[in-house]
Amino acid sequence: MTPLHDTTERGFASDNYSGIHPDVLAAIAAANGGHQSAYGYDAYTERLQEVLRDRFGERAVAFPVFNGTGANVVSLQSMLPRWGAVVAPETAHINTDEGAAPERVAGIKLITVPTDDGKLTPEHIDRITAGRLDEHNAQPLVVSITQSTELGTLYSADEVRAIADRAHAAGMKLHMDGSRIANAAAALELPLRAFTTDAGVDVLSLGGTKNGALAAEAVVAIDPDAADGLIYLRKFDMQLASKMRFV
Repeated sequence: MTPLHDTTERGFASDNYSGIHPDVLAAIAAANGGHQSAYGYDAYTERLQEVLRDRFGERAVAFPVFNGTGANVVSLQSMLPRWGAVVAPETAHINTDEGAAPERVAGIKLITVPTDDGKLTPEHIDRITAGRLDEHNAQPLVVSITQSTELGTLYSADEVRAIADRAHAAGMKLHMDGSRIANAAAALELPLRAFTTDAGVDVLSLGGTKNGALAAEAVVAIDPDAADGLIYLRKFDMQLASKMRFV
């Protein structure tokens, strides 16, 4: 088929403008032979679990989904009771670019914090949690950070660890929106687990689409004890692929 565009042009307004990586297209075609069990009970999804356990630790469990919004909604729902709230920067994708899905679909209160660089600090967490346990307030029980941030800044591994330690000490969990996590790993020159698993992240939204995949993201429960009901929430939120081997 003749392309419907000039293949020499490149648009840098968004990494979503790029096509699918040729290796990904080849892998999808290779997976198309024969029959495999549906809904994730296939050899390809099991291989994904092996790879992600190698990257994020032996306890990590991955739940492939279609898009980043779905990954964030499913992740945060699994981490919170109905009265829970999420602390995030004002510039966070979950606050500005997801059509209020975390609030409208998941029913989650977002408590946003103004920042100069898109990054939370332990001090931000202290200020938010100072008045906690008041029954009239939504309870801040999850901190969500984005790596790399919506403003292009980065958390060092030590900065993530400091946030995780402060959150955990306050009885909170740490979520990382990793839609561009590969960019962060390249810029920091660190393996993925250095600023996730080893730094105290509990649940990760792992991005694939912005790095050449096709409708492929994942919720990674690095600490499965920090997430509840993922196997049900993924279906509930319309993020369960029947032919998951292609995701």
